[in-house]
Amino acid sequence: MASFPPRVNEKEIVRSRTIGELLALAAPFDKKCGRENWTVAFAPDGSYFAWSQGYCTVKLVPWSQCLKNFLLHGTKNITNSSSLRLSRQNSDGAQKNKPREHIIDCGDIVWSLAFGSSVPEKQSRCVNIEWHRFRFGQDQLLLATGLSNGRIKIWDVYTGKLLLNLVDHTDVVRDLTFAPDGSLILVSASRDKTLRVWDLKDDGNMMKVLRAHQNWVYSCAFSPDSSMLCSVGASKAVCIKVLIHLF
Repeated sequence: MASFPPRVNEKEIVRSRTIGELLALAAPFDKKCGRENWTVAFAPDGSYFAWSQGYCTVKLVPWSQCLKNFLLHGTKNITNSSSLRLSRQNSDGAQKNKPREHIIDCGDIVWSLAFGSSVPEKQSRCVNIEWHRFRFGQDQLLLATGLSNGRIKIWDVYTGKLLLNLVDHTDVVRDLTFAPDGSLILVSASRDKTLRVWDLKDDGNMMKVLRAHQNWVYSCAFSPDSSMLCSVGASKAVCIKVLIHLF
């Protein structure tokens, strides 16, 4: 029988309640495939919330504003039809760091989401972020989307602009995770039985292919100090890698 650790107050969990529900609009006229909502994610600093709305789109919401709307208008929050829709190649030049809603067209069914920040969640090591193609400040916030066709697209959260298109997986990208140390190292897990390690500060260069699984890879996660990576797949085995030996 499962139990909670001592630090968790079970009575508080029982008293938890739903504060809101985000609802997507009806299907678009072009009726893109894949209406299911597959995944959700919070930005590390809590500034944004993202979820795949189906029909190949992802909704980016400034979380503080969304929470305020719940408190003012009740638990239902239907996607605003006037929200900005951004195409795969378009950016509106929005003011950086100013929270804005975005609806991003990813071009294929979105299976996985992950936020990445150049600000370390814990100061595990000093990282100098200098991109070859892009130069951003130390407060950069990115969203990675894993698609049904095996591609991974990297977006600027503040503007909705497409930054990188990572093409190496040959099947669905089931999960994505960023290293929490601010290095912008991204790991992807796929149905092609591999995990791939990407260095986004180096134009999205693929650093390593990990082939520890014999079947689909479902999920992956970094340890809090970014020193280890664990993954799980259809074979029911959990694989743990010490990253110092990989890089």
